[in-house]
Amino acid sequence: MTSADLTKRPEEVSAMFDEVAPGYDRTNDVLSLGQAARWRTATTRAVDPQPGERVLDLAAGTGTSSVPFDRAGAVVTAADFSEGMLAEGRRRHPELNFVWADATDLPFDDASFDAVTISFGLRNVVDTERALAEMLRVLRPGGRVVICEFSTPTWRPFAKLYDFYLGNVLPLGARLVSTNDSAYPYLSESILAWPDQRALGDLLRAAGFERIEWRNLSGGIVALHRAFTPSERAGSQS
Repeated sequence: MTSADLTKRPEEVSAMFDEVAPGYDRTNDVLSLGQAARWRTATTRAVDPQPGERVLDLAAGTGTSSVPFDRAGAVVTAADFSEGMLAEGRRRHPELNFVWADATDLPFDDASFDAVTISFGLRNVVDTERALAEMLRVLRPGGRVVICEFSTPTWRPFAKLYDFYLGNVLPLGARLVSTNDSAYPYLSESILAWPDQRALGDLLRAAGFERIEWRNLSGGIVALHRAFTPSERAGSQS
């Protein structure tokens, strides 16, 4: 079983996602109890893609999260560091531009995008602070970042029930519907190790983002953070 801590080995995480790629979206729909589609809709609204805008969708996986941006008329780059996920995405969505990318060392120029978004992927990055710095770098001045990630339930009785689900129900469900049941115990452990809503907001602020806000989805199981780059970058004025 892959060990889920915040010092993850990128090659292990990438290999794990390579293996689960064909059934990844179906498994997520089942294990989220049907909430995954609702979370994607909320993320799309937070990004608010406009026709012609350049949107970078990190940890795009099979492209399911990227499709709504494309349909809105944005110019979408669907990026992931799992070759298996990219191959599955290209097969399903040939209309999308898929690019291999490491979130800690993005292969894009400064100020290349109007919006950057990542859904359920930041938790798997080996260096969160460096990834946020890279997102800031590739965003234009005044650009926006939207992060959809598992978080901390805000109501204590519900939090206890959720802990039981993570520790018992989710691994059992993974054995029934996933092609790699060891991937989902990893998911449970990584969720429990992840910073809460305020702590992630503090990381965004430390990275240089402004106007940081978040909203809880499904009682705080998921949090949707949005923040903006400064309108003027240091050294941008002559």
